[in-house]
Amino acid sequence: MQHRRERRRPEGAGAWLCVAAAVVLAVLMFGTPLAVVFGHAFSKGAAAWWQVVSARETLSAIGLTLLTLVVCVPLSALFGLAAAWALTKFRWRGKTVLVSLIELPFSVSPIVAGVACLLVYGASSPLGAYLQDHNIPVMFAVPGILLAVLFVVSPFIARELLPLMRLHGTDDEEAAIILGAGGLRTFLRVTLPNIRWALLYGVILCAARVLGEFGAVSVVSGHIRGETNTLPLYIDLLFHDYDNTGSFAVASILTSLAVVTLAAKAIVERQIDRARRSATE
Repeated sequence: MQHRRERRRPEGAGAWLCVAAAVVLAVLMFGTPLAVVFGHAFSKGAAAWWQVVSARETLSAIGLTLLTLVVCVPLSALFGLAAAWALTKFRWRGKTVLVSLIELPFSVSPIVAGVACLLVYGASSPLGAYLQDHNIPVMFAVPGILLAVLFVVSPFIARELLPLMRLHGTDDEEAAIILGAGGLRTFLRVTLPNIRWALLYGVILCAARVLGEFGAVSVVSGHIRGETNTLPLYIDLLFHDYDNTGSFAVASILTSLAVVTLAAKAIVERQIDRARRSATE
């Protein structure tokens, strides 16, 4: 173990120069924007910051963002698990079609995704007209936001699980089934322990994208104050109202959530590295 630690230390002026350049770039690219956001957020004092943060419209934006997070991340996790399980543990025709559908949100702009939702569920479509006739609000309401965000974030967890589940193969599951375990017990006792860190990593990435999604939500939300504005939309609204202090105050909340997500991502990555090292030793 001591030998491994020594190999990881940079040696020579060139190596230290690369490390210093990486640190400087990281500070400039990430540290400086964070300092600017929090500096402007508290430029008029903590009382002014709290007045903006505790306002009804801000609380509504926070609540809608958290609601979107609570709904979309578990549904994306279920979809990712089901898709990865179907693609890696069974043989059937049409796998390439499912893989293409999973990859589709990565190749489509979020704004295009929002427009597509609007065309499908808007009042000009047969489905939208039916929903409107039965007083079921979808577009320019919370359900439309959830549908748009689900489309955008649906591939994240599946993309993290597919390579790992392909690597593990089906030997462990087949052995469990031969020994008498059912499908659910096999998944909980055999498959899930092998993919738990990749699943958690995908959940964190998905949560980060949910928190920051702007394009698709902007199309389908209607920008109704106090009702359909998530945190990114509300920041943009305050900025265009020339309320710089308010926009930076709300941005500090979103930035804090992003920092928490980044810290969780770093912890999970460390656990994944430890698991890989223990598996190779």
